[in-house]
Parts: sequence; structure tokens; C-alpha cells
Amino acid sequence: MKIAYFDCFSGVSGDMILGALLDAGLDIRELEAGLGKLKISGYKLKAEKTARKGISGTKFSVDIIEQDVERRLKDIVEIINQSDLDDDIKDLSKKTFKELATVEASIHGKSIDEIHFHEVGGLDSIIDVIGSLISIKKLGIEAIYSSKIHVGTGFLECQHGVLPVPAPATLALLEGIPIYSTGIEAELATPTGVCVLKTLSQDFGIMPEMKVEKVGYGAGSRELEIPDLLRVYVGETNQGGYEKDEVILVETNIDNMNPELLGYASEILLKQGVLDVFMTPIFMKKNRPGTMLSVLTTWDRLDEILSTIFKEITTLGVRIRHLERRKLSREIISMKTRFGEIKVKIGKIGNQIKNITPEYESCKEIAVKQGIPLKDVYDEAKEAARKALFGEKRTN
Repeated sequence: MKIAYFDCFSGVSGDMILGALLDAGLDIRELEAGLGKLKISGYKLKAEKTARKGISGTKFSVDIIEQDVERRLKDIVEIINQSDLDDDIKDLSKKTFKELATVEASIHGKSIDEIHFHEVGGLDSIIDVIGSLISIKKLGIEAIYSSKIHVGTGFLECQHGVLPVPAPATLALLEGIPIYSTGIEAELATPTGVCVLKTLSQDFGIMPEMKVEKVGYGAGSRELEIPDLLRVYVGETNQGGYEKDEVILVETNIDNMNPELLGYASEILLKQGVLDVFMTPIFMKKNRPGTMLSVLTTWDRLDEILSTIFKEITTLGVRIRHLERRKLSREIISMKTRFGEIKVKIGKIGNQIKNITPEYESCKEIAVKQGIPLKDVYDEAKEAARKALFGEKRTN
């Protein structure tokens, strides 16, 4: 499966994404043809070879020929709906701009219909977003992955005035995405760039296993102390499209503790956000029955987890192992059923749905409130999800 990995060591913006994809082999004439389906005019695309700190890359830009106007979400949606773009590109484009409108509305205390896009509603930003989606499809890329995002620090000037970096809209979009700063005083990550990656990326973190075929560099507009570039790796994955990450397994053997206290400790660990806690009956020295406590967590939570283990459990030591994990990409959706809204977890490889699982707590809440069997709620949610995702009733 063909995948791409965006290395955001100097942040990300919409024009840098397009520059990187052009540098990785996309023909700008294909991009122009794809954007021609938008049925809008008044712009010209430019792609120029340049260098940042001695590294060659492509600088993409949009020359606005006619005076641009401010737009609301409904204006952009209308442009997309009236275009001849493929349906999947239309859906992803509308999803991206709705996400942008939602965070802007939340920050300004307005509804998404009231929000006037400023920078992100300009013609150049529309081209950055939709052009990125077109380019990824043109290159035959089936799945996108991204690194953690370098965000910068300091302040920036925009139509709202002087704002901190990351800008409030950018920071809202970055919720749930790993970020970092090295003290560079510049806006390294823009709302448009972050939103495109958030819409498309299966995961943010370490690079998945892949055979690299092309590397592209998209150039930014500034001279920084680091190369102002976005790097993209394009190649074939050797892991069947599964996501890959690293987890920590903490284990300890216990033979001198009240089982009720051990259960309490497990509850605390789960509340702290570990990935899983499980206990295995074992026989220890001198055939004493005991329990092996296993905690699956991430590196950033390790110190907190160890503190809890040594505070709540009688053990004098633990074993720590680094494990590589392969998993399906996951998405939680809300399904409307005759019992009410129920959350359903979708497992995917690329764009292929492999698993549909109703969320237990969501089903349980409805079953308890309405006094109906849990299995009926579960089956109803699963069937509703299948109909919505596949457009037909399935029995398997």
C-alpha cells in the first residue's frame, strides 16, 4: 500500500504541503487540471525550486489576479458543491473547512454560520486545502501519517490583532495531536496546514515502517535558524497498512497483598489513562499462589504509573519492556438509532473498514435508562453503522 509520512520538523502550512508533494513528483499540470474542476478563476499557481539552509525544495504559491473577498463556510461549501470534483474530494474538503469553522466559532463565541473566514477563507487557502487533497489522490497515496508538529512560539499579527503562537485556532485544531516547541519565535504551524493533516492523518508520531521511493521538501517563506521546510516521504508500507507505535509494558509479581486492594490499585491506574491493566494468576517460589500485574501504557505516563504502583502495591520492583504495537486506525462516530445516539468505534486500514464495534459504555447507558436488553442496543448500533457506512444491510 502506498503511504506518505509528513515530517513536520519546521511546522506545517497548506502551501508547504503542496510544495512537498510537488517536490515528490506531482506534476503541477495535474494539480492545475484538478483545481480547474472548482470552476473559479482569478488565480495563478507557481512552483519554484529554491533552497533552505542548503537543502533543495519547492516553494508553492498562489498569485491572486483578481480582488479576493471574505467568505463564510456556506460560501465555500457552495463552491465545492457546484464543482466537478470527485465525491471523496468534495467530502474531505467540506469536512476540513467545517473543522476550521467550528474552532473559529468556538473561539469567538459565535455559530459556524456567523463566522467570516479571514486568512483561511481566502482563495489561496481554498486552493491549499483542496489542492492538497487532489494531489494526494493524484499520487496514488492511500494512507497519510505525520510526525509530531513543531509549533514555534512568540506572537503574530493578523486581522484579529496580535495573537500568541500557536494562534488560538491552530491550538484548538492541535488538540489530541503531539506538539513541541524549541523556542523559535515564528508561527511554524498554520490553521490550514494543521487542519489538512488532522483530516487526513491516520496517526501522529513515529514513522511507520515503509520502503521510501520519493522524498519531497516544501519550502516556507522565511529564513529561520533551522531549514524552513516540510519533508514528505512517499513509499510502500511493509506492514499491511496497520498503524505502528511503541508502548511500555510494566509487570510485577505479587504474593502478599489483599486482592481487594489490588483491585483498587487497578482502578486508579485505569483512571490515570493507561492503555490496559490485567492480572494473571501465577505460582511463585515455594509454590505460593500469586498474581502478575501487567500495565500497558505510553512512555509519557511511565513516571506517574510507577509512582502509583509503588504507593498502592506491596511490590519492591517492576519489570519494564518496550513493545512495538500494530493496530487498526480508529475513529469514533455517533449513530442515530431508534434507542437514541450511540457511539460506535470504526477500525480501518487506510480507507478500508475492517471492524465495527459499538462502545460498551454508550450502549450500557441507554440499556439502563430505557430498561432494554444490552444486546438489543448493541445489535441496533452495529446495524445502523453498517447501513450508514456500506449503504446496505449486512448480517456478518
